[in-house]
Amino acid sequence: MKRYSSAINKVYRILKKEFAKNRVPVVELIEAQTKNPFKILVTTMLSARTKDQTTAAAAQKLFRTVHYPDDLDKISVRTLEKTIYPVGFYHEKAKSLKKWPRIIGKKFAGVIPSTVEELVELPGVGRKTANLVVAVAFNRPAVCVDVHVHRIFNRLGYLVSKIPFETEMLLRKHLPVKYWTTFNSYFVSFGQHTCFPLNPRCGRCPVYTCCGRTGVKTKYGRT
Repeated sequence: MKRYSSAINKVYRILKKEFAKNRVPVVELIEAQTKNPFKILVTTMLSARTKDQTTAAAAQKLFRTVHYPDDLDKISVRTLEKTIYPVGFYHEKAKSLKKWPRIIGKKFAGVIPSTVEELVELPGVGRKTANLVVAVAFNRPAVCVDVHVHRIFNRLGYLVSKIPFETEMLLRKHLPVKYWTTFNSYFVSFGQHTCFPLNPRCGRCPVYTCCGRTGVKTKYGRT
């Protein structure tokens, strides 16, 4: 246990330094600019299956007229689609956004909920989005697992899991809570710049000596 705690501490410290060298992810950028949980939620939902540059452009265009959930009531689904295009699955995301004002008003008294369990009640919001919003918008411990986090933790040899949900559950058990609110940003940035799904840049990897590819045995099995 001590050996693996030491390894993840080392990886975290290194990736934190690497993160500072790269461009800030779009969700963190929106948080820094607005401190608005609603806009952070919208941006996070739009970012699913979408590049940061595309998400940023769509969010900027949408936020010219939409500042609060009720503002979505004033826009047609068709207009929403045109506004957020070309984010991934923009048809489905526009339909989901259109449903938010009623649900947020009725279930949450017009206030953006701050727990994963409540956030996933909103159409189009899955656990990844909900966890990221809890961490970024409300600065509360949350384990946000996307494809980058899922891939990298398995590749490092820190755990073995087949799907992101399994990864989240294992990390909730074994990843120190002090890392929960920030690790996603560091690992996503690392996955976007170095640890690619195919042909990872192992020759320039700052945590290569900690990687399962170099012989480190896996510690945590599947849930």
